[in-house]
Amino acid sequence: MKRNQSGITLMSFLIVLAVVGFAAFIGMRLFPMYQEYYAVKSSLKGLAGEPGVGDMDPAKIQDLFFRRLYINYSENVKPGNIKIERMDGGWKMKVNYEVRRELVGNLDVVGKFDVSQDLTRKGVE
Repeated sequence: MKRNQSGITLMSFLIVLAVVGFAAFIGMRLFPMYQEYYAVKSSLKGLAGEPGVGDMDPAKIQDLFFRRLYINYSENVKPGNIKIERMDGGWKMKVNYEVRRELVGNLDVVGKFDVSQDLTRKGVE
């Protein structure tokens, strides 16, 4: 009685390993960009919860925002990427920035991120 062997060959295993390795490499390149994006979002949400932020000066709001980003080691958001506009009962803060990372050789990956948050909390009155 003969048995048929089943499974993947060495060549198939190497192809699967190469595909998984390439996907892991791409993930390692993209992860820091999205980690920074979520740090920006979390900094904006924390800033929105700050008492009296709706009545603060835009320069003070920007300073508080960059202090929060400094804690998260964010390096791609610059003051020129921030726009603070007046709205009813407070401010609307928009952060629009771009991140460019080298991928392989002369190929780059570009991430464009745009986040906005209403800053209207009056705090304890």
